[in-house]
Amino acid sequence: MFALVDCNNFYVSCERVFNPALCERPVVVLSNNDGCFIARSEEAKAIGLGMGAPAFKSEQLLRRHKVAVYSANFALYGDMSARVMNTLAGYSSDIEIYSIDECFLGLDGFGRFDLDEYARDIRRTVRRNTGIPVSIGIGPTKTLAKAANRMAKKNPALQGVAFLRSEADMHAALKNIAVEDVWGIGRRYAAFLHQRDIHTALDFSRLPGPWVRKHLHVTGARVQEELNGRSCLALELVRPAKQTICTSRSFGDAVTEYEGLQHAVAHFTSKCAFKLRREGSKASMLTVFACTSPFAPKTGRYWGTRTIALPEASNDTIVLLAAAERALAALFREGYGYKKAGVIAGGMVPGGSPEQTALSLFQEDPVPEKQLRSGMVMEALDRLNARYGPGTLRLASDLRSGWKQRQGRLSPHYTTSWNDIIEVRA
Repeated sequence: MFALVDCNNFYVSCERVFNPALCERPVVVLSNNDGCFIARSEEAKAIGLGMGAPAFKSEQLLRRHKVAVYSANFALYGDMSARVMNTLAGYSSDIEIYSIDECFLGLDGFGRFDLDEYARDIRRTVRRNTGIPVSIGIGPTKTLAKAANRMAKKNPALQGVAFLRSEADMHAALKNIAVEDVWGIGRRYAAFLHQRDIHTALDFSRLPGPWVRKHLHVTGARVQEELNGRSCLALELVRPAKQTICTSRSFGDAVTEYEGLQHAVAHFTSKCAFKLRREGSKASMLTVFACTSPFAPKTGRYWGTRTIALPEASNDTIVLLAAAERALAALFREGYGYKKAGVIAGGMVPGGSPEQTALSLFQEDPVPEKQLRSGMVMEALDRLNARYGPGTLRLASDLRSGWKQRQGRLSPHYTTSWNDIIEVRA
C-alpha cells in the first residue's frame, strides 16, 4: 500500500499559519514579480480567480471581494515544507518527497493497523506540529494513491482521507476521474483518448493492453497497470542526482546596463555553485542566458545564450563566476531592456571529494594544491552563511543592484529570519 500526503493550497496555508485572520478569507499568492496567481485558497477559487491568471486583469475582482494578496515567500514555504516532511518521516521509514507539498509513504507491513485511522492520525499530527492541513489518499499503487488523494480533496464528506480498499472502491473512484487528470497522462495523450471516446480513468483502465502499449507506449502501459492495482512504480527512497541545475529570475524593471545584468548573473551563478556543493556535484559546463520580454515590440526582442566548457569540473563560486562573466560578455547586446536572465550548470560529475573530480588530461598532480585550497575556501563560505544567514559572506560581484524582483506584498520570514520571529507578550 502507498499513501500520498498532499498539503492543501500549500502556499496559502503557510501564510495562514502565521496570520489566522486570513482563515475563511480569499487569499492568493503571486508568482515572481507579482505577476500571476500561483496559489489560491478555496474561497479565491470560488470567486473565479484562475490558476496562472495575470493579477492585473483581476484587480476589480480582488478589490470587490477583499482578497488578501501576497508575494511568493519561497524561503518560508521551503522551511514549512521541511517541517511537514520531518513529521511524516515519523510515520513510515519508506518516504519519497515528490514535491514541495507532496510526499509518498510506503505502507507495506502496516497490515496490523487500521490504515484509515492511521491516516487520520497523520493529518492531526501534521496540523498540530505545523499548522498545515493535508489530504491523504491510500491505494495499492502510487497512481491509485494519487487518485484517492484527489477524492479526499474534492469530497468534503471524506474529511481529508480516502482509502481504496477493494476493487469496487477503485472502480468507483476511477469512474469519476477525467482521463486528463490521471497521473502520467499528459495533455496530448488526453486529447488523443477523448477523440476515441475514452473519457474517464475507468475507460482507460479497461482498454486492451496491446492497444495501450502501441499508442501510448511504455508510459501508458505502466499507468494502465497501476490503475488496475498492479504496482509498477516503486518509491524513490534516494533521489537521483540532478543532471542540470538552473537559477533564473525575471526582473522587476527592465535592465539595460551591462553592469546591472552582470550583478544579476553573478548572483545566479553563486546560487548555482552553492546548489552544486549541496548536491555533492561539480559542473563541467556553464550556460548563461538573458532575454527581453516576449511582449516587447519585435525590433526590441532578443534572446541571447552562451555555453562555456570548463577545463575541469568545478563547484567553486570563483571559477564559475569567471566562466559566467565570459559568457555574458559574449551574449550581451546594447540597446535592449532585459527582463530575465539565468545560469544553468550542466555536465555533472560526482564532486564529493577532489579525488572524484574529472581533471585535465595534461594535469600532472591528480589533486593539486589549488583545488584543495578552493574546496577549503568554499567550505568556509558555506559554513559562515549557514551560521549567520544566506548572503552574509559573498563575492563583491554578487550584489543585488538594479535587477531586484518586484515583491511588494511579501510576508515576513517568520521561520528563517531572527528579525521576523513573532513576539508573544503575556
